[in-house]
Amino acid sequence: MKSIKIPSELKKMNEIFERNGFEAFLVGGAVRDEIMGKKASDWDVTTNARPEDVMRIFHKVIPTGIAHGTVTVHLLGHEIEVTTYRAEAGYSDGRHPDSVSFDATLEDDLSRRDFTMNAIAASLADGKLVDPFGGIGDIQAKIIRTVGNARERFLEDGLRPIRAIRFSSQLEFPIEDETFRAISDSDVQEKICSISMERFRDEFVKILSSKKPSIALKRMEDCGILAKFMPELSECRGIEQTDERGFHEFDVLDHNLFACDGAPRENLNVRLAALFHDIGKKDAKREETKEFPKGSGEFVKIVHFHGHDKLSSEKSAEILARLKFPNATIERVSHLIRNHMTFFDGSWSDATVRRFLVRIRPECVDDLFDLWCADMYGKHCVPVVPGSDAAKRMGLLRDKIREIEESQNALSLKDLKVNGKDLIAAGIPAGKHLGMILGELFQCVLDDPAMNEKERLMELARNLAESWNLANPDSSASE
Repeated sequence: MKSIKIPSELKKMNEIFERNGFEAFLVGGAVRDEIMGKKASDWDVTTNARPEDVMRIFHKVIPTGIAHGTVTVHLLGHEIEVTTYRAEAGYSDGRHPDSVSFDATLEDDLSRRDFTMNAIAASLADGKLVDPFGGIGDIQAKIIRTVGNARERFLEDGLRPIRAIRFSSQLEFPIEDETFRAISDSDVQEKICSISMERFRDEFVKILSSKKPSIALKRMEDCGILAKFMPELSECRGIEQTDERGFHEFDVLDHNLFACDGAPRENLNVRLAALFHDIGKKDAKREETKEFPKGSGEFVKIVHFHGHDKLSSEKSAEILARLKFPNATIERVSHLIRNHMTFFDGSWSDATVRRFLVRIRPECVDDLFDLWCADMYGKHCVPVVPGSDAAKRMGLLRDKIREIEESQNALSLKDLKVNGKDLIAAGIPAGKHLGMILGELFQCVLDDPAMNEKERLMELARNLAESWNLANPDSSASE
């Protein structure tokens, strides 16, 4: 391949550069994606124009990283990052160069980039490709390789090894042997540990959005990165859970990884929940000898993990907090994990379904169904298919939930036909007992929605207050 097609907006940008005596090239992921036949969404441009020149010749320019030669040009509805050709020296903080020189050539600029597939430039004038490090060949061979010495590239920025693994998952490219070996170098490992949790988290999220996150996560395990950032997950390796019942085929770590693969890739909360849903099994594991099948007279080893849902929920919250995830994400993911062992066998009463809805919360129901499917996928890497017993059970539960929601049953205290003010007006004193009475009324309505009438609830509230020896409620008080 000698050239790629340049979008009309970038050709317009090039006209402005050329009119002012400068050249410009498209670089980075956009070039890589075009070579792979994918549509590029973001454009990065490099040029021999200095930042002050770019700010002079374009109307709207934001100096987003001007110290390192980068500005953002707003042109024809696009935000285009433009960086001056630069050479760099020294990376004492493991991220930023100690010095930047703008007296560089295009090849100098490409030589400082991380991987050969990202070190290809395309002229904005005609799309002609400049590929001094064999990036096109590596893309065609589907391999990830650093520009130059892998150890040196990784020591410049501790995030680069994580990016290599992330690209291997997103593109499904293997990492070239020498490049992968360099990740395990002790100095490189130390540099990786120096990156901020936020930078790691951002790459981790991109990994989770790939088709099969297990590819990258296993590579992270192989080179020691998983143990450094998520030791709770790494420690699940070798925790066996197979027994005569045949529930599981894999150890706990592989089960978690494959469950993550089986979760919807566009739903970060469910992918996180699937990845961490069983990490408490290491501490919850117990074995016993038990007759199985019952009445067979044969005694076999049975593996139990009682309480692992609670432990996994707590551990997942700790991991996500450490990785600086938002509180809303931490709460949703830990809540899903805490409830992932709920089992619907088709025999629940309407009251049980209502209690399930209250505990799970209606806005979390779809996520929990997706987590159940992911958990089942992680057992044998077989998806839940329409017509299967699991699909039928979930379909039946969905129908029951839909009926309850359509009937507008009370699913929270605010849905009751009475409130605290009503009880106080009836002579029931404010305080913790009033809250307890409201809770009892709510449980009553969950059992029998017909009870959600003001007069019936007030009568029940007065009876409860009397039985608890509260101040005599005035039965004649306004209701």
